[in-house]
Amino acid sequence: MTTYPRPYQIALIPGDGVGREVVPAAQRILEATGIAFAFTELDAGWDCFQRTGTALPAETVNALRGCDGAIFGAVSSPSHKVPGYSSPIVALRKELDLYANLRPIVSAPVTDSRPGIDILIARENTECLYVKRERLEDNGNTAIAERVITREASTRIARMAFESARQKAKGKRQKGLVTIVHKANVLSVSDGLFREAALAVAQEFPDVGVEEQLVDSMLYRMIREPKRYDVVVAPNLYGDLLSDAAAALVGGLGLAPSANVGDTFVLVEPVHGSAPDIAGQGIANPIATILAAALLLRHLSEEDAAQRIENAVEHVLRHGPRTPDLSGTATTEDVTAAVIQEI
Repeated sequence: MTTYPRPYQIALIPGDGVGREVVPAAQRILEATGIAFAFTELDAGWDCFQRTGTALPAETVNALRGCDGAIFGAVSSPSHKVPGYSSPIVALRKELDLYANLRPIVSAPVTDSRPGIDILIARENTECLYVKRERLEDNGNTAIAERVITREASTRIARMAFESARQKAKGKRQKGLVTIVHKANVLSVSDGLFREAALAVAQEFPDVGVEEQLVDSMLYRMIREPKRYDVVVAPNLYGDLLSDAAAALVGGLGLAPSANVGDTFVLVEPVHGSAPDIAGQGIANPIATILAAALLLRHLSEEDAAQRIENAVEHVLRHGPRTPDLSGTATTEDVTAAVIQEI
C-alpha cells in the first residue's frame, strides 16, 4: 500500500435520486479498506438547480480543486430545455479538464453477462457534440448543432488509450490492441481529423496493435464478437453510445463504473441514472458506484485496495446477496454490508 503523508481528500457529490443512496455506500467501502480519507460532501444536480438556480455551484468547483478525487452519484436531467440549466457532470468535465472517460467492460458472474469480455472504452470527454453549440435558424424550422473535434483532444485521448492497452497487455503477457472508432467515410473532416490524430499516436506505440472500425459496424461487431476487443478509443458521442451498449453485454448499467480522468484529477461515477422510480426505497444496486470507488483508488495508485474491492464485489455477485435489478431481493444496505465483510 502506498504511504501517504495525509488522508486523501475525497469529494462526495450524491446528486439526485439513488445517487444519495449509492454514494454513501461507496464511502463506507472506501473506509473499510483501512486507508485514511477525509470526505467532503458537495452539492450539484437537478435538485440543486431547483433550490439555488444553478446545477453546479461555484463553491463545488472551487472545493473540488483542493481534493485528490471525487465520487459523483447521478443527475435527474430534464428531457426538455429548461432555461439556465445544463448538466453538471458535463460542466465538471470541462471545468477540471477531465478529458478521458474510461469505461471498463468486464464479464461478471451474473446470468446476463457474457463470458470472456475485458474491454476498456476510452471516450474523449470534452468536445464533439457535447460542446452544446446549438441554434435555430429559418424562423425556428431548422436546428443546427456544431460538432467540434480538435487535434489536441484527439491526440491526448488516443495516447491514453494506447498507454492503457500497453498496461493491460503487461498483465496478460500479450500484445495489446487499440480499435480506433470513427465515421470518417461520411464525416471526412471532423472524424477524419480524429482518425488522423489517433493513427499518428499509434506510431509511438509499436508494441501495441492498432485497427480502425466504423462506428456503425463497431456496434454490430462488438455485440457479435465482444471478446476480440481490448481497448476502444472514440470521440465523445460514439464513446457514450458504445459504452452503454457494451454494459448490456456484462450484466447491465447497475454494474458499470466509469472514471473521468485528467492529468491531475479523477472523478468517478456509476453509469446508471438517478432512477427516480426506485429512489428512496433502499433497493438501488450500489455495485457500479463501489466499482467506481475501486477505479478511484487505482488512479490514486492504491492498487492493492482497489483489487480487494473488486475481489469482494466478484464474490458477492457470485454468491449473493443481489438487488432486484439482478433478480434478487436484497437492499442497498445488504449488498454494501456483504462487500464490506469480504474486504
